[in-house]
Amino acid sequence: MRKYVIFFLLITIFSGCDSIDLSFFKNLFSSKKTIFSEQPQKITPPEQIINIQQAFEKVAEVALPAVVNIYTNQKVRVRPFYPMPFDDSPLFRDFFEDFFNDILPKEREYKSTSLGSGFIISSDGYIVTNDHVVRNADEISVKLHDKRTFKARVVGRDPKTDVAVIKINANNLAFLKFGDSGKIKIGQWAIAVGNPFGLNGTLTVGVISATGRSNLGIETYEDFIQTDASINPGNSGGPLLNIYGEVIGINTAIVAAGQGIGFAIPANMAKNIIEQIIKKGSIERSWLGVGIQKLTPELAESMGIKKAEGILVNRIYENSPAEKAGLKEGDVILECNGTKLEDPSDLQKIVIGSPIGTVLKLKVLRENKTIFIDIKTDKMPSEEKIEKSEMSKNLLGIKVRDLLPKEKKETFYKFGVVVVEVMPNSPADLAGIMEGDIIFTINQKQIKNSNDFKQIISSLKKGSIINIFLQRDNRTFYIAVRL
Repeated sequence: MRKYVIFFLLITIFSGCDSIDLSFFKNLFSSKKTIFSEQPQKITPPEQIINIQQAFEKVAEVALPAVVNIYTNQKVRVRPFYPMPFDDSPLFRDFFEDFFNDILPKEREYKSTSLGSGFIISSDGYIVTNDHVVRNADEISVKLHDKRTFKARVVGRDPKTDVAVIKINANNLAFLKFGDSGKIKIGQWAIAVGNPFGLNGTLTVGVISATGRSNLGIETYEDFIQTDASINPGNSGGPLLNIYGEVIGINTAIVAAGQGIGFAIPANMAKNIIEQIIKKGSIERSWLGVGIQKLTPELAESMGIKKAEGILVNRIYENSPAEKAGLKEGDVILECNGTKLEDPSDLQKIVIGSPIGTVLKLKVLRENKTIFIDIKTDKMPSEEKIEKSEMSKNLLGIKVRDLLPKEKKETFYKFGVVVVEVMPNSPADLAGIMEGDIIFTINQKQIKNSNDFKQIISSLKKGSIINIFLQRDNRTFYIAVRL
């Protein structure tokens, strides 16, 4: 009823008008406009921005087909937890396990899986990744960008730099080329590609935040590129690319406590390692045979050194290139081949990057006098061989070094050698010789430096008894040692 009233009311209103403009109703009921009918003004980005975007697109086109997913399986044997009486004493544990062996929970074998990334470097299936991605793996599977899956084998690994090479049986594969990481600059584009959290083909963009990062405690040899391109778990082993699509680094680590901080192994460091792995299946490195540390202002002052510049030599390995060249503990290496050294990693990078047999020219500060020493690098022996050589260097079973200038002033006789290492259960250890002791004489023969010590020790015979005159703190006394 109500709608009829409204209708007649409208008729009454308009009947009093001489003319009626019906266009209002026409527009009201026939309009087809929507919220999308009116578009905002189209934005035209600057050509430079468009070019950068297109560059990223081209990098993605080149990189994604060459980046792979790496899945690893490792067999782990675990015994379920059970309460152990007697405070886990080894004696009672053995008795308890022997007596109750039949009813104790048995060890079970589980498969531990992990995920990482890698990138193809040759059309026939060589793939670069991180050592920690494939370390201890019993099975390795590689999934390509086109979804094909292959079993892989380890060609070689280098735990010291966290680089590994694996191989799949495939051909005509897309692959990436290495660029020159030595030419990168802070602020340049950095593009990380990988499979974070299993998300295949993820590309993130950032910049080179820093270069030459070391002393992070991640690897033995560190010279990392730092980037803010997002690197997450699963990215390990993937490539860090420049704007040309060249590999400038291998993504290897993130800072757990921070966000947006990732590290990559420089391509120039990795290339030499990768080539050796593929050609020989192992790594050979140049070696000087020195232990080095940063020279702090406090150390410099305590040693009578005027300026805290260079790196301090704290150890010379026996029969090493450094020993043969005459380098000594307490020397401060200022330069190598004209390059100033501010951190131990500076020398480390030069040595590692030099072929075996390279002659390195060192500028050295010794007793506040500058000298120059040439050292020819040699092949680095295994750690086991180094330790064995050091511990069997003499019948006494100790390692010594020359006195530093300040130490000479504090000794009673202004000469001697300092004991820096004592082999456990050696004749010296059994006789009570300790690290820090200063040896003046052996069998009444003066020991003015480490060369005197070696000459006298080499003339001694096993089974003989010798006397050693030494200083410990502010006391001097003799010790008899049976060799």
